[in-house]
Amino acid sequence: MSRSIARPVLAGLAATVLTGAAAPAAATGSAPGTAPTCATPLAPVRPVAALPWPQQRYDTGQLTPLASGAGVTVAVVDSGVDRAHPQLAGRVLAGTDLLDPGGDGSRDCAGHGTGVASIIAAAPRAGVAFHGLAPGARILPVRVSEQQVVEGRESGRTVSADEFARAIRWAVDHGADVVNLSVVLYADDPDVRSAVQYAVDRNVVLVAAAGNLHDSGDPRPFPAAYDGVLGVGAIGADGVRATFSQTGPYVDLVAPGTEVLTAAPGQGHHRVEGTSYAAPFVAATAALLRQYRPELTAVQVAERIVATVDPAPGPGHGGGYGAGVLNPYRAVTETGGGRAASPGAVVTLADVRADPAVVARQARRATARDRALLVGTVIGAAAVVVALLALVLPRGARRRWRPADPS
Repeated sequence: MSRSIARPVLAGLAATVLTGAAAPAAATGSAPGTAPTCATPLAPVRPVAALPWPQQRYDTGQLTPLASGAGVTVAVVDSGVDRAHPQLAGRVLAGTDLLDPGGDGSRDCAGHGTGVASIIAAAPRAGVAFHGLAPGARILPVRVSEQQVVEGRESGRTVSADEFARAIRWAVDHGADVVNLSVVLYADDPDVRSAVQYAVDRNVVLVAAAGNLHDSGDPRPFPAAYDGVLGVGAIGADGVRATFSQTGPYVDLVAPGTEVLTAAPGQGHHRVEGTSYAAPFVAATAALLRQYRPELTAVQVAERIVATVDPAPGPGHGGGYGAGVLNPYRAVTETGGGRAASPGAVVTLADVRADPAVVARQARRATARDRALLVGTVIGAAAVVVALLALVLPRGARRRWRPADPS
């Protein structure tokens, strides 16, 4: 494919908008000095209170006391991020807009980048169960595309490959510790390859979507296929690879990518699917690690994430699952490197592992319980003996019983 037609494509499929009463529309006016507003504003949607299945799988109650991503900057190179969403307010830095120069990356006419960013850093909010995996992280938006593949067809505007490469470099130069690339370029472009190496050389963790064209023969996706980039495929709530998720050696691991709840521009939430939405779970995990273990290099962070995956569902799965299924809790808490888990049964909900302190406390309780049972048994037996003596001895005295004379 020639460079002249190589274009980044957002790796999200058509979103399913939740039905119900519409929330008030987001404001469409632009602040002075920002890019113009969207030609066709997205329809508003209502907030969703239900607990999303990825949060059941990744019990953030275990993670929050350890790390939240605080102090870590995650660049979202995407369709922009709406900082006005209630769960993203105060969490989105001033970025840049390479699609419509003059903006700061906060305009999102596709809703894609806002959803990706929310998986990473959406704040907890009363009445809403959904929140990001690393809610303490800060999002650096870099707007590059509105183009998505819907029903096998590309639609929407996007920057050129060289501008996409410039976006990666811009993110690195402006303090990104992690860069999320839910964008696929189906051509090996030298500028993009060079930009990826630029980020790797500067100790930045790169996470990219593996693409959604499995039914089209799994064309090689970039940047996921470059060395130094974590390529992420998608699974459903059952732990099985999503049918659209591409397979190949560029898939390093998989994460939730179907029926994923995300924030929508303005307010409210969407249910979406695509490897676009699997990648930010991995990027968020990288943010947690960069806070919790700041001494680790970007390469070590990536190695640790891959080494602590959960098993993929059964042998013979080829490149569809990579090393296995993302487990943020293991990535943060387990010590040492180690190899990735071998194939086996996959756990579909939160993988709750025993805390050593809890195990010790349970052992102490079991010992105390056994002692109590023993003491209770002895006391009970003594009580029976006393009762029998109280009953038998008076009768013996009346009958003049005597001990047998040993002589």
